[in-house]
Amino acid sequence: MNKQYKILLIFLLIVLCPVALFAADATIKGKVTDATTGDPLPGANVVIKGTSKGTITNQDGIFTITGLKPGNYTVRVSFIGYGLTEKMVAVMEGATVTADFAMTEAILSGKTIQITSNRARERETPVAFTDVSKAHIAEYLGSRDIPLVLNTTPSVYATATGGGAGDARINVRGFNQRNVAILINGVPTNDMENGWLYWSNWDGIADVTSSIQVQRGLSANNLAVPSIGGTLNILTDPTALERGVTIKQEIGNTFNMHDDRFTKTTLVFNSGLMDNKYAISAAVVRKTGDGINDKTWTDAWAYYLAASYQVNTNNRLELYAIGAPQRHGQNLYAQNIGAYSHSYARGLDDYDPAALDKFPEAGRKYNETWGPVSSSYTGKQAWNGSTTHDRFNPNFLNERENFFHKPQINLNWFSRLTDNLGLYSITYYSGGKGGGTGTLNNRIASGPGRTTGAFIWDFSGPSRFADWDANIAMNRGDKDRKGNDKIPGESLAILRNSRNNQWTIGNITKLEYDLSDAVKVTGGIDWRTAEIEHYREVRDLLGGDFFRSTASDFWTTEAQQKRGLGDKVAYNNTNNVNWLGFFGQAEYSFDKISAYGMAGWSTIKYKFTDHFTNVGGNELVLESDNISAYQFKGGISYRLSNVVQIYGNLGHVEKVPIFDNVISDAAGTKAEDPKNEKFDSFEAGVNFRLLEGKLSTKLSAYHTAWKDRSNSLGITNADGSEALIFLTGMDILHQGIEIESSFRANRNIRLDAAISLGDWKHTGDASGEYKDFSDPSGPTSQNFNYYVNDLKVGDAPQTQIVLGATIMTNTGFQTGLTVRNYRDFYANWNPFDRTNIDERGIQSWKVPNATVVDLHASYKLPFSFGGIKPLINLNIFNLFDKMYIQDALDNSSFNGFDGDHDADDAEIFFGLQRYFNLGISLSY
Repeated sequence: MNKQYKILLIFLLIVLCPVALFAADATIKGKVTDATTGDPLPGANVVIKGTSKGTITNQDGIFTITGLKPGNYTVRVSFIGYGLTEKMVAVMEGATVTADFAMTEAILSGKTIQITSNRARERETPVAFTDVSKAHIAEYLGSRDIPLVLNTTPSVYATATGGGAGDARINVRGFNQRNVAILINGVPTNDMENGWLYWSNWDGIADVTSSIQVQRGLSANNLAVPSIGGTLNILTDPTALERGVTIKQEIGNTFNMHDDRFTKTTLVFNSGLMDNKYAISAAVVRKTGDGINDKTWTDAWAYYLAASYQVNTNNRLELYAIGAPQRHGQNLYAQNIGAYSHSYARGLDDYDPAALDKFPEAGRKYNETWGPVSSSYTGKQAWNGSTTHDRFNPNFLNERENFFHKPQINLNWFSRLTDNLGLYSITYYSGGKGGGTGTLNNRIASGPGRTTGAFIWDFSGPSRFADWDANIAMNRGDKDRKGNDKIPGESLAILRNSRNNQWTIGNITKLEYDLSDAVKVTGGIDWRTAEIEHYREVRDLLGGDFFRSTASDFWTTEAQQKRGLGDKVAYNNTNNVNWLGFFGQAEYSFDKISAYGMAGWSTIKYKFTDHFTNVGGNELVLESDNISAYQFKGGISYRLSNVVQIYGNLGHVEKVPIFDNVISDAAGTKAEDPKNEKFDSFEAGVNFRLLEGKLSTKLSAYHTAWKDRSNSLGITNADGSEALIFLTGMDILHQGIEIESSFRANRNIRLDAAISLGDWKHTGDASGEYKDFSDPSGPTSQNFNYYVNDLKVGDAPQTQIVLGATIMTNTGFQTGLTVRNYRDFYANWNPFDRTNIDERGIQSWKVPNATVVDLHASYKLPFSFGGIKPLINLNIFNLFDKMYIQDALDNSSFNGFDGDHDADDAEIFFGLQRYFNLGISLSY
């Protein structure tokens, strides 16, 4: 038997033996509530002080701790935003003792983050939401990208895409990340240019996350941000009130220790409350790994700092800093199915076997963006200017690598001005330096040896990859790839960095006033400004001495056109984004009714500076007008009884177009009359708890209409001028039903389910006309038609079924299975490509249904040594090594076969093969 399998088998035998030990001794049970409102507090931590025993409260605030010997125990309860509460409880053999806790809100526990991040409250906020606790993240994530832990919540679909560390993406209710608001400690984190978010920038955040709340739909977020599919509220750990140290060591791979090893070390320190005023918490994470798919290695650090200072009774300051300097190899290019597996392709009814001749099989882990290189080549690489480095590995080169560090620093101020008036403010800075790599050819087509597309590619596999050694030989020699003469030492084909250096500063300030015990009003401002540098620089000359570029109009001499390591090439732009938003909200909560109403207004302005384009002796500058948008939303909930709550919400949101739809930084043109996208949504739901709280179920139905999805198109006018025209009229409907349920059969067994039934489709063809007035003979017009009516939205399964079963023993062992089933999954596609009337009504390719099983286990060892408490976690993802498609693009222009929207025309990423993550934590 393989050595690694023996190790795993021994581990499973050790931790599975306690499953048989169900001997019941004594039990402590109880309920944790808010001392003021009486509402239950789900997710509160309940521990027996001085032991390894503990649990968290369920949706009703109820907890149960079993397996206790007779004696006196100190039960401690903690919950973010509330003070610690302890109670001495005496138990007798075989007895069940009740101990209830009423928690009092405390300024000393991260209250400012709670308020500024708009957390929905159970049985009060009329929106569909799911809370993911710190314990759940620790048990189920297994050091994956943090969105992947949310796959057990309704209407959420997250994948690891090509498998690179931090390259995950998330989709909520059929909307991708550009229409999902992501807040970290109350700060909007989506990119200010295009709304995307790169999870590699937040590598390590899961280790210090206190909780994640997923609000689906328009959400209760009162910032004027476009939370269309939903809002992700990620809260990091506040400063702990008790001193302690935790170290966690993790390893993982695909049960083959030779080529995909993974290690991660996490150290967390808490100073505890000092002098009743100060507290500091800090964490450092070190992660390295080979990657599961070929050459998707990772080399990363992460850090976290939280500090708090109680100025006086009514004022508190908190400082949060987080960052993750990292590098990782990427697998960005999806492939034809046949490139990965001929047998899988043959098993599909709509895959043409003739396509297999075009796409040789390279295996499930295939990644085209790397290639071997002779270790005799010792050329340096540059990033961050002229600073030079050795390449990551002497034996291979990644065509696509990501390197970035994006620190974020928040200074929070909480001030109680009067008994009824509070001021909450976050001032923040977010930086960022780094980018991604790729190839750069010499694109000048005149002169001896000046060939277009000088790079040398190897086409012996299913797709092209760089022949590094051949490129190095060409750049060193006096011939180009076609045998023409070239200047010795001139690099015709190089590696480049596409840089994205940025900074953002902003402030969110809220004023909250209690008009009465039942009515609270909130108003505030959200201000942000950002500057982003985009340029390319020479990363690796691949054997030559210089690279010649005429990209800049200001380079007029041969010396200026010779570019060395770290020099800018191709383009050099600076983008500025200025955002200002105002919002107001009123909340009512009395007896059985809770309601809220919110209105917001925002304006954004874009500016583009092209440092390479000479316009009358100056750089090209384009600036948009202020583009404004508004939104309003509201909802109401009613408690029919102590066990049933119904609610509804609706809203209208406008979203300004992203930067690229207003200004084209490639063509240097601007759209003159950009329009806002519009979203109308309504939702209804019912939450109920039955069987004395053992069964908790949430049911919601939603209807979201996306009107005037925008796009920009660059065209050439009759007089030769370039224009950017703005296209609207694309309408899409997202609607569906969601069910989330949890059943605590007894103290040892919990069953969970999350079901999403979606119907997302386009609701009509789109058309438009552009008039060109530059023609002296009279205006000409150009028509645009897009045939998309009734075509399904792609990129995520429209039907998702998630089932889970967890067994918890009295000995501290817990294990469970999660089963995810995906159906009605249409490959992603671009509606603005559907211009052929002959393709009207043809759906994008439908991905085969898939079922994936994950195993999760943890064991709190029933002893401690020197006050150190050990905890073991094991996760096995894709337990049965299912080969399934997790990402797909319809009719690939790179990897398609015959262009008729079936399996042989899609490019895909398979889900990662079976792999495990094993960790042990030691807490003192």
